[in-house]
Amino acid sequence: MSTTGNAEFHGSPLPIPTLHITSHNAASRAIIHSSEKPEATLYPEHHFSATTLYTTSAMPVDMNNNTDIKRHQAVVAGGKLGVVQPNGTIVRFADFAPDSKGFSHRSQSLDYGVVLEGKVVLELDDGSTTHMSRGDVAIQRATMHAWHNPSKTEWARVLFVLQDCEPVKVNGRSLKEDLSEAPEALLSSGTD
Repeated sequence: MSTTGNAEFHGSPLPIPTLHITSHNAASRAIIHSSEKPEATLYPEHHFSATTLYTTSAMPVDMNNNTDIKRHQAVVAGGKLGVVQPNGTIVRFADFAPDSKGFSHRSQSLDYGVVLEGKVVLELDDGSTTHMSRGDVAIQRATMHAWHNPSKTEWARVLFVLQDCEPVKVNGRSLKEDLSEAPEALLSSGTD
């Protein structure tokens, strides 16, 4: 573990949610398939943690015979989930420590980011910053960006839904996934 200031970084004090997944019984009635607490992954060197809640591996999603649940379980168990799930989606929490400075990165994805707790700053590579509070939403369209938590005392939590997208080109230039500022924190998605 690394340290944040003089204290060890143990991850977010915000509660890990219970994930409830529904399904159908033999009579086609709705049931709870499972209820569990997913594990958070700590990134002490960057002062944040991430909790993957669910993934899909195809669009449209195949839910027959719980195919999506089985694929999600296999993806998580494989331990190689990238920033984006090729041809699919990821929903995850990202918890940012007080006074954390994010790293610039770009994923080949269309992301919805909803601030659930605290405040965050979205910084783009043109130097602009946008301050976001609880309930604010960022529609992140494969741009180079970083997230910061400006509070000196409070943690921030953002719910992200990441969706694979077609390769993005601007003025004939391909904008590929770029995780170079934090290669140890984020696994490549291989979506380029």
